[in-house]
Amino acid sequence: MRELQLRLKQVGLFHGRPDGECDGDVESAVRFYQWDRDVAGDPEGVYGPRTRRALEAETAAP
Repeated sequence: MRELQLRLKQVGLFHGRPDGECDGDVESAVRFYQWDRDVAGDPEGVYGPRTRRALEAETAAP
């Protein structure tokens, strides 16, 4: 989960401290990312395989 937070931070969607906790801020950031990048196939706010693939393609490994 910390890696997700760090990747979301790279694209400017997560502003908290990367603590590895999945909370409402992380879910909201994932939901916005999916909407903004037109990622379909995963439930809204869920870091599923399609969302992961898109985010990993856009960011550097932390």
